[in-house]
Amino acid sequence: MAVEQPTRTAVTQSGDQTRIHNIGYRTYDGPRLGRSYATRSLYSQSLRGAYGLGRSVKSKVLPMLLFVVMCVPAAIMVAVAVATKANDLPVDYTRYAIVMQAVISLYVASQAPQSVSRDLRFKTVPLYFSRPIETADYVRAKFAALASALFLLTAAPLLVLYVGALLAKLDFADQTKGFAQGLVSVALLSLLFAGLGLVIASVTPRRGFGIAAVIAVLTISYGAVSTLQAIADAQSINGGGSADAIAWIGLFSPITLIDGVQSAFLGANSAFPGGVGPSNGEGVAYVLVTLGLIAASYGLLMRRYRKVGL
Repeated sequence: MAVEQPTRTAVTQSGDQTRIHNIGYRTYDGPRLGRSYATRSLYSQSLRGAYGLGRSVKSKVLPMLLFVVMCVPAAIMVAVAVATKANDLPVDYTRYAIVMQAVISLYVASQAPQSVSRDLRFKTVPLYFSRPIETADYVRAKFAALASALFLLTAAPLLVLYVGALLAKLDFADQTKGFAQGLVSVALLSLLFAGLGLVIASVTPRRGFGIAAVIAVLTISYGAVSTLQAIADAQSINGGGSADAIAWIGLFSPITLIDGVQSAFLGANSAFPGGVGPSNGEGVAYVLVTLGLIAASYGLLMRRYRKVGL
């Protein structure tokens, strides 16, 4: 039979009861890699996250699907060029990103909020800044990661076109020149779209709002500019306006900015009404506005995260 034991009452002794307990913590004696390593790690993690690598299967579906959608038309064009023994590709290298702008905009809208909105929503930004990493390191890593992801998205189909053109035995010099021009164009596009996407996404911690805002800015601006250009072109044909207005209107949309730069300086055919892009003088304005938007995006991100990190 169990015998009830008397309850033991803790006895409080007078005086200082401070005790030091050794619970097994040990100091870290290994190398401390510092800011550069932390920045590279953040860049690598953000770039992988832009394609869902290291995340759930659900997170991989959309970016990988958009990557395939970007490359499939290029593969079809190559197959057609080889089968018909064409003398040139159906679409110029500099023209491909303009044609596929809807896919690029959707990718930016989906991945820019994923890159920054979650950090804002879960308030992890101050944790980054509690380590050796600083505000400029965080912004540079995020900016470079999304720009790199966009460059992969836009350059991959150009590579498919280039390899296919060489397999079709098209002129090596012409194809190499066009491929190089296309890479310059998509590199500039990647920087511009990454900066704009991150600035818009960093305004709200809610990913859904960020996606809607990025889509609205990229698509509505292009639709409005294209409509105004078409009206200006119609008026110039009827003698009621100047064709020069078409080029200046193109300054107000990201995709028409890239179109204007490459048609002015990279020998590309313009998508503007009438197929006439800006002149070299007007093209200088396009370059300045494009570079100014990239620099302004970086500056706004720096200002935003200085406040968040406080």
